[in-house]
Amino acid sequence: MRSGNPALKESTFLDLASGSVVSRDGEAMTLNGTVNKTGFLLLLTVLTAAFAWSQVEFGTDGRPQPGFGIYMWGGLIGGFVLAMVTVFKKEWAPVTAPAYALVEGFFLGAISAMYNFMYEGIVLQAVMLTFGTLFALLFAYRTGLVKATENFKLGVVAATGGIALVYLATIVLGLFGVQIPLIHESGLVGIGFSLFVIVIAALNLVLDFDFIETGVEQGAPKYMEWYGAFGLMVTLVWLYIEFLRLLSKLQQR
Repeated sequence: MRSGNPALKESTFLDLASGSVVSRDGEAMTLNGTVNKTGFLLLLTVLTAAFAWSQVEFGTDGRPQPGFGIYMWGGLIGGFVLAMVTVFKKEWAPVTAPAYALVEGFFLGAISAMYNFMYEGIVLQAVMLTFGTLFALLFAYRTGLVKATENFKLGVVAATGGIALVYLATIVLGLFGVQIPLIHESGLVGIGFSLFVIVIAALNLVLDFDFIETGVEQGAPKYMEWYGAFGLMVTLVWLYIEFLRLLSKLQQR
Protein backbone atom coordinates (compact mmCIF):
# COMPACT_ATOMS: atom_id res chain seq x y z
CA MET A 1 0.00 0.00 0.00
CA ARG A 2 1.80 3.10 -1.22
CA SER A 3 0.63 6.70 -1.45
CA GLY A 4 2.40 9.89 -2.44
CA ASN A 5 0.53 11.58 0.37
CA PRO A 6 2.96 11.69 3.33
CA ALA A 7 0.01 11.16 5.67
CA LEU A 8 -0.84 7.87 3.97
CA LYS A 9 2.21 5.67 3.66
CA GLU A 10 2.80 1.95 3.44
CA SER A 11 3.01 1.24 7.17
CA THR A 12 -0.06 3.28 8.13
CA PHE A 13 -2.36 0.30 8.57
CA LEU A 14 0.29 -1.94 10.01
CA ASP A 15 0.76 -2.94 13.61
CA LEU A 16 4.24 -1.65 14.45
CA ALA A 17 4.77 -4.48 16.90
CA SER A 18 3.84 -7.46 14.75
CA GLY A 19 3.97 -6.05 11.24
CA SER A 20 0.45 -7.28 10.53
CA VAL A 21 -2.72 -5.34 9.98
CA VAL A 22 -4.62 -4.65 13.17
CA SER A 23 -8.28 -5.65 13.21
CA ARG A 24 -10.94 -5.08 15.83
CA ASP A 25 -14.09 -7.19 15.78
CA GLY A 26 -17.09 -4.88 15.46
CA GLU A 27 -14.82 -1.83 15.43
CA ALA A 28 -13.25 -2.12 12.00
CA MET A 29 -12.78 0.71 9.55
CA THR A 30 -15.60 1.08 6.99
CA LEU A 31 -15.84 2.99 3.72
CA ASN A 32 -19.08 4.74 4.70
CA GLY A 33 -17.56 5.77 8.01
CA THR A 34 -14.54 7.26 6.25
CA VAL A 35 -16.75 9.12 3.76
CA ASN A 36 -18.90 10.55 6.56
CA LYS A 37 -15.87 11.69 8.51
CA THR A 38 -14.37 13.28 5.41
CA GLY A 39 -17.58 15.25 4.95
CA PHE A 40 -17.47 16.31 8.59
CA LEU A 41 -13.87 17.52 8.28
CA LEU A 42 -14.79 19.46 5.14
CA LEU A 43 -17.66 21.12 7.03
CA LEU A 44 -15.36 22.15 9.88
CA THR A 45 -12.87 23.57 7.40
CA VAL A 46 -15.53 25.58 5.59
CA LEU A 47 -16.86 27.02 8.86
CA THR A 48 -13.53 28.37 10.07
CA ALA A 49 -12.53 29.43 6.53
CA ALA A 50 -15.74 31.46 6.24
CA PHE A 51 -15.05 33.08 9.63
CA ALA A 52 -11.47 33.99 8.70
CA TRP A 53 -12.66 35.32 5.34
CA SER A 54 -15.16 37.62 7.10
CA GLN A 55 -12.48 38.95 9.46
CA VAL A 56 -9.77 39.69 6.88
CA GLU A 57 -9.67 43.21 5.45
CA PHE A 58 -7.45 44.94 2.91
CA GLY A 59 -6.51 48.58 2.62
CA THR A 60 -6.98 50.75 -0.45
CA ASP A 61 -3.34 50.04 -1.32
CA GLY A 62 -4.06 46.32 -1.38
CA ARG A 63 -2.14 45.58 1.79
CA PRO A 64 -3.78 43.22 4.32
CA GLN A 65 -4.85 44.84 7.56
CA PRO A 66 -3.67 43.66 11.02
CA GLY A 67 -5.13 40.25 11.82
CA PHE A 68 -4.51 38.74 8.40
CA GLY A 69 -1.16 37.30 9.51
CA ILE A 70 -2.69 35.72 12.60
CA TYR A 71 -5.18 33.71 10.57
CA MET A 72 -2.80 32.87 7.73
CA TRP A 73 0.39 32.02 9.62
CA GLY A 74 -1.40 30.74 12.71
CA GLY A 75 -3.51 28.43 10.56
CA LEU A 76 -0.55 27.34 8.45
CA ILE A 77 1.79 26.59 11.34
CA GLY A 78 -0.94 25.18 13.56
CA GLY A 79 -2.18 22.95 10.75
CA PHE A 80 1.33 21.68 10.09
CA VAL A 81 1.91 20.85 13.77
CA LEU A 82 -1.42 19.04 14.07
CA ALA A 83 -0.73 17.17 10.83
CA MET A 84 2.62 15.95 12.15
CA VAL A 85 1.02 14.87 15.43
CA THR A 86 -1.66 12.97 13.52
CA VAL A 87 0.89 11.25 11.29
CA PHE A 88 2.98 10.03 14.21
CA LYS A 89 0.07 9.36 16.59
CA LYS A 90 -2.57 7.86 14.33
CA GLU A 91 -4.66 6.68 17.24
CA TRP A 92 -5.20 10.33 18.19
CA ALA A 93 -6.81 11.04 14.81
CA PRO A 94 -10.40 11.23 16.21
CA VAL A 95 -9.25 14.37 18.06
CA THR A 96 -6.38 15.75 15.98
CA ALA A 97 -8.06 15.37 12.58
CA PRO A 98 -11.02 17.67 13.46
CA ALA A 99 -8.57 20.06 15.13
CA TYR A 100 -6.48 20.07 11.94
CA ALA A 101 -9.57 20.82 9.84
CA LEU A 102 -10.56 23.73 12.08
CA VAL A 103 -7.09 25.29 12.15
CA GLU A 104 -6.42 24.71 8.46
CA GLY A 105 -9.70 26.47 7.72
CA PHE A 106 -8.32 29.71 9.16
CA PHE A 107 -5.35 29.53 6.79
CA LEU A 108 -7.52 28.70 3.77
CA GLY A 109 -9.98 31.47 4.60
CA ALA A 110 -7.24 34.09 4.89
CA ILE A 111 -5.34 33.11 1.75
CA SER A 112 -8.58 32.71 -0.21
CA ALA A 113 -9.64 36.23 0.80
CA MET A 114 -6.29 37.54 -0.39
CA TYR A 115 -6.55 35.84 -3.79
CA ASN A 116 -10.16 36.93 -4.19
CA PHE A 117 -9.19 40.53 -3.39
CA MET A 118 -6.58 40.44 -6.15
CA TYR A 119 -8.68 38.47 -8.66
CA GLU A 120 -12.38 38.56 -7.91
CA GLY A 121 -14.16 35.26 -8.48
CA ILE A 122 -10.98 33.16 -8.48
CA VAL A 123 -11.87 31.35 -5.23
CA LEU A 124 -15.19 30.01 -6.52
CA GLN A 125 -13.42 28.76 -9.64
CA ALA A 126 -10.74 27.02 -7.56
CA VAL A 127 -13.35 25.38 -5.31
CA MET A 128 -15.35 24.11 -8.28
CA LEU A 129 -12.22 22.77 -9.98
CA THR A 130 -11.08 21.04 -6.78
CA PHE A 131 -14.33 19.22 -6.16
CA GLY A 132 -14.82 18.57 -9.86
CA THR A 133 -11.43 16.88 -9.91
CA LEU A 134 -12.26 14.92 -6.74
CA PHE A 135 -15.48 13.48 -8.14
CA ALA A 136 -14.00 12.87 -11.59
CA LEU A 137 -11.07 10.91 -10.15
CA LEU A 138 -13.38 9.03 -7.77
CA PHE A 139 -15.59 8.05 -10.72
CA ALA A 140 -12.56 6.99 -12.76
CA TYR A 141 -11.24 4.92 -9.86
CA ARG A 142 -14.55 3.24 -9.03
CA THR A 143 -15.24 2.35 -12.67
CA GLY A 144 -11.74 0.99 -13.22
CA LEU A 145 -10.73 3.64 -15.78
CA VAL A 146 -7.76 4.45 -13.57
CA LYS A 147 -6.06 1.67 -11.63
CA ALA A 148 -3.51 2.12 -8.88
CA THR A 149 -0.96 -0.38 -10.19
CA GLU A 150 2.45 -0.68 -8.59
CA ASN A 151 4.18 1.22 -11.41
CA PHE A 152 1.48 3.90 -11.27
CA LYS A 153 2.09 4.31 -7.54
CA LEU A 154 5.86 4.46 -7.96
CA GLY A 155 5.57 7.16 -10.61
CA VAL A 156 3.20 9.34 -8.59
CA VAL A 157 5.27 8.97 -5.41
CA ALA A 158 8.46 9.89 -7.27
CA ALA A 159 6.84 12.94 -8.88
CA THR A 160 5.35 14.04 -5.55
CA GLY A 161 8.76 13.78 -3.91
CA GLY A 162 10.30 15.84 -6.71
CA ILE A 163 7.70 18.58 -6.28
CA ALA A 164 8.29 18.59 -2.52
CA LEU A 165 12.03 19.08 -3.11
CA VAL A 166 11.37 21.99 -5.49
CA TYR A 167 9.11 23.70 -2.95
CA LEU A 168 11.61 23.07 -0.17
CA ALA A 169 14.38 24.59 -2.29
CA THR A 170 12.12 27.58 -2.99
CA ILE A 171 11.64 28.17 0.73
CA VAL A 172 15.31 27.75 1.63
CA LEU A 173 16.58 29.92 -1.22
CA GLY A 174 13.90 32.50 -0.46
CA LEU A 175 15.41 32.98 3.00
CA PHE A 176 18.58 34.19 1.24
CA GLY A 177 16.72 36.38 -1.24
CA VAL A 178 17.17 33.95 -4.13
CA GLN A 179 14.18 33.10 -6.30
CA ILE A 180 13.91 30.09 -8.60
CA PRO A 181 13.21 31.62 -12.03
CA LEU A 182 10.27 30.88 -14.34
CA ILE A 183 8.35 28.14 -12.46
CA HIS A 184 6.66 30.56 -10.03
CA GLU A 185 6.02 33.22 -12.66
CA SER A 186 3.07 33.69 -15.02
CA GLY A 187 4.96 32.71 -18.17
CA LEU A 188 4.41 29.51 -20.12
CA VAL A 189 6.95 27.64 -17.99
CA GLY A 190 5.26 28.75 -14.77
CA ILE A 191 1.81 27.77 -16.04
CA GLY A 192 3.15 24.47 -17.31
CA PHE A 193 4.72 23.76 -13.93
CA SER A 194 1.43 24.51 -12.13
CA LEU A 195 -0.46 22.20 -14.50
CA PHE A 196 2.05 19.43 -13.82
CA VAL A 197 1.71 19.86 -10.05
CA ILE A 198 -2.09 19.80 -10.30
CA VAL A 199 -2.00 16.57 -12.30
CA ILE A 200 0.24 14.93 -9.71
CA ALA A 201 -1.94 16.20 -6.84
CA ALA A 202 -5.01 14.80 -8.60
CA LEU A 203 -3.34 11.43 -9.14
CA ASN A 204 -2.57 11.35 -5.43
CA LEU A 205 -6.33 11.25 -4.91
CA VAL A 206 -6.39 7.92 -6.76
CA LEU A 207 -3.71 6.55 -4.46
CA ASP A 208 -5.61 7.84 -1.43
CA PHE A 209 -8.81 6.11 -2.58
CA ASP A 210 -6.91 2.87 -3.11
CA PHE A 211 -5.17 3.19 0.24
CA ILE A 212 -8.41 3.77 2.15
CA GLU A 213 -10.14 0.89 0.33
CA THR A 214 -7.26 -1.43 1.20
CA GLY A 215 -7.50 -0.43 4.86
CA VAL A 216 -11.21 -1.22 4.85
CA GLU A 217 -10.63 -4.61 3.21
CA GLN A 218 -7.96 -5.54 5.74
CA GLY A 219 -10.03 -4.54 8.76
CA ALA A 220 -8.05 -1.58 10.07
CA PRO A 221 -9.15 -0.25 13.49
CA LYS A 222 -12.08 2.18 13.67
CA TYR A 223 -9.99 5.27 14.38
CA MET A 224 -8.38 4.82 10.96
CA GLU A 225 -11.59 6.22 9.47
CA TRP A 226 -10.55 9.57 10.93
CA TYR A 227 -7.00 9.07 9.74
CA GLY A 228 -8.10 8.17 6.22
CA ALA A 229 -10.35 11.24 6.11
CA PHE A 230 -7.46 13.38 7.36
CA GLY A 231 -5.14 12.05 4.66
CA LEU A 232 -7.69 12.81 1.97
CA MET A 233 -8.10 16.33 3.37
CA VAL A 234 -4.35 16.91 3.08
CA THR A 235 -4.48 16.12 -0.64
CA LEU A 236 -7.58 18.27 -1.21
CA VAL A 237 -6.00 21.28 0.51
CA TRP A 238 -2.89 20.87 -1.64
CA LEU A 239 -4.99 20.57 -4.80
CA TYR A 240 -7.06 23.66 -3.93
CA ILE A 241 -3.98 25.81 -3.28
CA GLU A 242 -2.43 24.70 -6.57
CA PHE A 243 -5.61 25.61 -8.45
CA LEU A 244 -5.49 29.06 -6.85
CA ARG A 245 -1.86 29.45 -7.96
CA LEU A 246 -2.63 28.35 -11.52
CA LEU A 247 -5.67 30.60 -11.86
CA SER A 248 -3.74 33.59 -10.49
CA LYS A 249 -0.98 33.00 -13.08
CA LEU A 250 -3.59 32.89 -15.84
CA GLN A 251 -5.15 36.12 -14.55
CA GLN A 252 -1.76 37.84 -14.61
CA ARG A 253 -1.51 37.15 -18.34
